[in-house]
Amino acid sequence: MDQQTDVFILDQNLDWQDLGNGIRRKLLGYNGSIMMARIEFQAGAIGTEHSHPHIQCSMVESGAFDVTISGRTQRLRAGDGYLVPADAVHGAVCVEPGILLDTFTPARGDFLA
Repeated sequence: MDQQTDVFILDQNLDWQDLGNGIRRKLLGYNGSIMMARIEFQAGAIGTEHSHPHIQCSMVESGAFDVTISGRTQRLRAGDGYLVPADAVHGAVCVEPGILLDTFTPARGDFLA
């Protein structure tokens, strides 16, 4: 992945990508090694369980989510975070409208397609 963003990323200059089913995303910055994204969920929206080879570290910016990682589920609120090991099955259910701040290493090339 040769693309990368500038060193400063201004939220006002970024467009939301509608992912459907009450979820949308903004890519906040990336290069080949790392990527950060803001994911907004409407109440009841489901981040379907999946896995990927990337390590993911996330923080709940707002709202409340039931996050499941490798069969363990925890209710998380603003300020809470979680770490997803590579290839671990994980997903989230939005309990109260909110935003997750996701960081991946390496960057998710599939998010740029």
